[in-house]
Amino acid sequence: MRLFFAATALSLTAAPAMAAGPLVSATLTEAAEGNVAVKGAAFRCNGNECRTNSDRSRPAVLCERLVKEVGPVTRFAIDGEEFDADALAACNAKAR
Repeated sequence: MRLFFAATALSLTAAPAMAAGPLVSATLTEAAEGNVAVKGAAFRCNGNECRTNSDRSRPAVLCERLVKEVGPVTRFAIDGEEFDADALAACNAKAR
């Protein structure tokens, strides 16, 4: 019985970490520091790299929203799957 309660408690405390959403990462052409809030995500930027965990929007929309705030990106990826050249060009077309 104790094992059941311990396992249940462990699964309840681990659930929020698993629900964080996919890792979104971008490499910027110009450095940015701190948090960059876009609708659907809050990116943490350090130099030319920005990251967030978000499942609130389509990747292309997140990319477009990010470049509107920080300028063009040279790389954009969701859980390690990078945008191809066409998707990256379409995203950067929305840059500020």
